[in-house]
Amino acid sequence: MFKNSLVKYLGIICICFLYTACSVKSLVKKTESKEVPASYVNAKDSSNNVAKLKWKEFFTDPNLVALIDTALVKNQELNIFLQEINIAKNEVRARKGMYLPFVNGVGNAGIARTPLYTSQGASDAVNDITPGRKVPVNLPNFSAGLSASWELDVWKKLRNSKKAAMFRFLATQQGKNFLVTNLIAEIANSYYELMALDNQLSILKNNIGIQQNALEIVKLEKQSAKVTELAVRRFEAEVLKNQSRQYYIEQSIIESENRINYLMGRFPQPIARSSETFLNIMPDTLHFGVPVQLLENRPDIIEAEQRLVASKLDVKAAKANFYPTLMVNAGLGYQAFSLQYLISSPESLVFGIAGQLVAPLINRNAIKATYYTANNRQVQAAYYYEQTILNAYIEVANQQSNISNLEKTYQLQTQQVQALT
Repeated sequence: MFKNSLVKYLGIICICFLYTACSVKSLVKKTESKEVPASYVNAKDSSNNVAKLKWKEFFTDPNLVALIDTALVKNQELNIFLQEINIAKNEVRARKGMYLPFVNGVGNAGIARTPLYTSQGASDAVNDITPGRKVPVNLPNFSAGLSASWELDVWKKLRNSKKAAMFRFLATQQGKNFLVTNLIAEIANSYYELMALDNQLSILKNNIGIQQNALEIVKLEKQSAKVTELAVRRFEAEVLKNQSRQYYIEQSIIESENRINYLMGRFPQPIARSSETFLNIMPDTLHFGVPVQLLENRPDIIEAEQRLVASKLDVKAAKANFYPTLMVNAGLGYQAFSLQYLISSPESLVFGIAGQLVAPLINRNAIKATYYTANNRQVQAAYYYEQTILNAYIEVANQQSNISNLEKTYQLQTQQVQALT
């Protein structure tokens, strides 16, 4: 009769646990869109893709290559982000450890007094602890052994948490690749801008010299009454204007050099460059491929996708908190009232094993909040993923248009120079 009642009560408890789990509100998840246009606007060639080139194949200037190599080692922002990768890796290790059993060493030493007017005290008063020796009123207790606990991952909560941490670790690696790409691009842009400023300064200095000679000629012509004082003043104003512009360009050169030094993680110093070869640089034709290749080649898109996968796994792990948790606890060791008997076996041997089933029934607000937050972050990640794809497409489209218009501008300005010579 007792066994039947026990089974009945256990069945009712299990049904209550399952009911509380099944009553979890299912939230609507946002499905991310991976759609991109079939091609770029005014695209001429989609057979190749410049994104597959290594940066050392794209940049051949030895001075620029040396600057980038140094920056990839000493740039502070990059080194800070590398620690983020290590942090994410440690999180994966921690999540993996949660999935495995915990085993602890346990040691205890103490003394206890049992009151005489209790069932235990009355029993101890008439019994011997060893032959011919009564149980002392103050009884020592020593124990040493191992304790173990293991949460059985029947709902895949721990497994999904571990997978989410793994995808975040992979996302940080892609974030590092994206940071490296931006760092290389910024150094290259500043380097070529610096070379352009050098050439502007050289041309401006030549013009100032020519204008100063012309000013002297105009002054002589004024003395001979061929020109007026107004003509002299106009030439002087033009010379002063170009001299002031010279200092503006020199300041821009200093700022460009310092920008490169900052990206290289060092204090200001001269930047090695071959500015005299700048006008002879002919950029190679760039092939942008097709938009769908962005999903494969852009580190920022891959990073956003992996963070989206991690957020979906977080939702599953958070939902599993509503289900019963099954724990297995076990212990093995020795216990005795005296150290000389502590390691006696089997007399001092003690062990135990028990299962535990725990499920939230009342006041589940914290669990609900965690679940709703995980779902909101999953929706956030989906929108961020779509935003990253859109931003990547627009960046490439803008650069494609920019390069095309720069080529046309260069051709027209070349024709202008030829017409004036």
